[in-house]
Amino acid sequence: MDALSKSDPMLVVYTKMDGRLEEIGRTEVILNSLEPLWITKAMINYQFEIVQPLVFRIYDVDTKYHNTPLKTLNLAQQDFLGEAFCNLSEIVTKFNHSLTLNLRNGSGHALQGTVTVHAEETASSRMAVDMQFHCLNLDNKDTFSKSDPFLRVSRLSESAVAIPICKTEVIKNNLNPVWRPITLTSQQYSSKDDPLLVECFDFDASGNHELIGSLQTTIAQLENLYNSKAGANFYSHKGQKKLKGQLFLDKFQEKVQHTFLDYISSGFELNFMVAVDFTASNGDPRVPQSLHYIDPSGRPNSYQQAILGVSEVLQFYDNDRRFPAWGFGAKIPRGSVSHCFNLNASTNDCEVVGVEGIMSAYSSTLYSVSLAGPTLFGPVISKAAEIASHSVQYGNNKYFVLLIITDGVITDQQETKDSIVRASDLPLSILIVGVGNADFTQMRILDADFGKRLESSTGRVATRDIVQFVPMREVQGGQVTVVQSLLEELPGQFLEYMRTRDIKPRPPQHASAPPAYPPPPPQL
Repeated sequence: MDALSKSDPMLVVYTKMDGRLEEIGRTEVILNSLEPLWITKAMINYQFEIVQPLVFRIYDVDTKYHNTPLKTLNLAQQDFLGEAFCNLSEIVTKFNHSLTLNLRNGSGHALQGTVTVHAEETASSRMAVDMQFHCLNLDNKDTFSKSDPFLRVSRLSESAVAIPICKTEVIKNNLNPVWRPITLTSQQYSSKDDPLLVECFDFDASGNHELIGSLQTTIAQLENLYNSKAGANFYSHKGQKKLKGQLFLDKFQEKVQHTFLDYISSGFELNFMVAVDFTASNGDPRVPQSLHYIDPSGRPNSYQQAILGVSEVLQFYDNDRRFPAWGFGAKIPRGSVSHCFNLNASTNDCEVVGVEGIMSAYSSTLYSVSLAGPTLFGPVISKAAEIASHSVQYGNNKYFVLLIITDGVITDQQETKDSIVRASDLPLSILIVGVGNADFTQMRILDADFGKRLESSTGRVATRDIVQFVPMREVQGGQVTVVQSLLEELPGQFLEYMRTRDIKPRPPQHASAPPAYPPPPPQL
């Protein structure tokens, strides 16, 4: 952009929040260069469970502003050199965490230049803390027995919203419980001084757990608690009253471990699958009251919202973006009622291409099948488990995620439990979204979130918890979305599978890998 010399470029990084740009960092100005290599880093918290759009804008900084502090530089007074866009997940899933993007002008037309973005985890992100808690003198919330306590640890966001990050198991009938150790990663707690909320609940099978007491703390304060061997008092709801119940730490141990991104960037994939409930209880798709009604205005129904939300996050972790998609609980054309049929109407291939492929197969299926019943989960879970099992025989770099969207109560609860227990040995997680206003108590039992692992009809206990259930009606309108609630446990389930089988991230293949940045031109 300069007449007598080359441009003096600076790059500004933005993240897109609710449609508006929020600046997260500026690089230094590189003088007289059309191929700048910037050193200044921009810091961003990677959050697996949401799409994090990034915008990179490059400016030629006018000579008269070279001594102006970067943060106060008025960008409107600099020459705009171009911009590029991507999602953070597109960078972290690439080999070497590097992605080259084409620059565009303000109208979206392609320019000559490119920008290469390189992401790296801070060393602290590999830190994790093993902790073991016990409590003394908890208040009793039950009339004819003692409470069944469990702990829930949440991270407090800047707007004071509690985002759950970890739960203990339930200890039955005990006011002085000792729980098994839990592990919190630095991705979960952010920094040792960020606020955490520890809540103690009395478990209720209906999902309406009663708060026994809570306290606000940090990882640093919990470490002090462990070192001092003292107890921290719980407080009543909203901290109005100090309670006699106390929290103690029997273990506090920091450790370094492989992270979720270590696996993802070394070639491990998350393969997305979806199963949609076409039972008659959803209502006739042609009437607006139906959960399957497709609004001519384009507003997505609950099924479309769930498919779009989850697939938009997971698509970048799946290299070929070919997704198995099934329906269940409907009478298929020229056939009988099926509890696992291909959404694309093909007889021999269940895959569709991309998010658009799922959406289009879903809407066309609505008009080609007759809604029926009953609601059976067993067949689709078994089908997903079969694919995961087949994959294990050919390598360990794929982990499967099955999304089931349903409006109602399952009628094959024991068969579903059996299929989940069998699948708990496989690289598979199951996300269940409940739509509509049915009683979802049975689903909460499948989501063994409170330490009571599922048991099969033969008495076999699940190897690990692989189910996450979220009723859409309970999170709609809140500050944490359905998708965030569904996906918050997925990286942990993935890591638990890999660690228990001692599967390590692959070492970087330096010989075949492209360099993170282009080498400097040879000196003539």
